[in-house]
Amino acid sequence: MSVKNLSALLDMAINKEIEAQEFYKDLESRVSDTEAKQTLQFMAKEEKKHEEFLVKYKEAGLGPETLKQSQIIDYKIAEHLEKPDISAKMDSKDVYLVAAHRELNSYNFYKELAEIHPKGSIRDMLLKMASEEMKHKEKVEYLYSNTAFPQTAGG
Repeated sequence: MSVKNLSALLDMAINKEIEAQEFYKDLESRVSDTEAKQTLQFMAKEEKKHEEFLVKYKEAGLGPETLKQSQIIDYKIAEHLEKPDISAKMDSKDVYLVAAHRELNSYNFYKELAEIHPKGSIRDMLLKMASEEMKHKEKVEYLYSNTAFPQTAGG
C-alpha cells in the first residue's frame, strides 16, 4: 500500500472516530437519564482516544502493537434487537442499545477494511481497531442487559 493510500485510509478512520464522538455527545445532550449521560460521556472519551491513536499512528508511524487485544464477549444483543428511535425520554436501556448498534457498525467498518488489505501491519492495526470497537459494544451490551433485566431479590 502506498503512503498516499495509507494516509487516506487513516484520514477516513480518524473522521469515523470524530463522527462517533459527535454522535455520543449529541445523544448525551438529548437524554435526561443521568447514568446514561455518564456512559455516553465515557464513550465519547473512548472514541477520542481512538482518534488520538490514529493521528499519532499517521504522524509518527506507531506500530499496531501499541493497541492491546483482549478477550471480548459478544452478547450479540445489537444483532437481535432493533435500534430504538432516539428521543429525550429514552430509557437508559434504549440508550445502551443505540450505542451497541453504533459500536457494531464501527466494528464492521474496521473489520471490512482489514479484510481488503493484505497481511501486514496495516491489516493488524485495522483488526485491533475493530477489536477496540467490539470492546465498546461489549460494555454497552452488558449495561443494556443489566438495565433491561435487573437482578431481583428472588434471584
